[in-house]
Amino acid sequence: MNPFELTIKKLHELGFFQFFLPFILTATIFYGLLRKSKIFGEPKENVVVNGMVALIAAFMVWASPIILGVNIEMQLAAFFLHGMLATLVMIVGLVIVSLFAPPDLPKHLTDVFKTSRFWAVVLVAGILIAGSLIFTSGLLNIFIPSAGVQEISWDWIASLGIVIAMIVTAFLIAR
Repeated sequence: MNPFELTIKKLHELGFFQFFLPFILTATIFYGLLRKSKIFGEPKENVVVNGMVALIAAFMVWASPIILGVNIEMQLAAFFLHGMLATLVMIVGLVIVSLFAPPDLPKHLTDVFKTSRFWAVVLVAGILIAGSLIFTSGLLNIFIPSAGVQEISWDWIASLGIVIAMIVTAFLIAR
C-alpha cells in the first residue's frame, strides 16, 4: 500500500477530516469575523482575545455533532466539492462573457455596481446557489430531519433560530 494512502487512512481513523479540518475552518471564519467587527477593540491590540473566543466558539460548534453522534463528513466533502464546481463554472462563465465585452467595460460596470437592483440580483443568486449546494450535498438532511413536521422538537426549533440569528449577525457585521 502507498505511504500517502496509509497516511490518509490513519488521519481518517483519528478524525482529522471529521473534526479537525472543519474545526480549523470554523475557527478561522470566527476569527476573521471578530477582527472585522472589532468587538473587542482594535485587532492589533486584541489578537489573543479574538483567537481565544474564535477557538472556544469553534469548539462549541463542533462539539454538538460529536456529542450527538452525527457524522457530517461526507456531506461536508460533497458541499465543498459542489461549491468548488459552482465557483469554477462562474469563473469560466465570466471569462467567456469577458471575451465579448466592450472596451469600456470598467466604466459601464462602475455604473451598474452603484444600482441597488444589481445587488438585489446578486443576493438572490447567492441565496439560490447556496440553497442548491446545501440541497445537493445532503446537508439539508442534517438541518431538516426527514421526520414529519409534527415530530420536530422545540430544541431543534430553538437551535434553528440561533443559527438564523448568527447568520443575520454575521451579515450585519460584514455590511
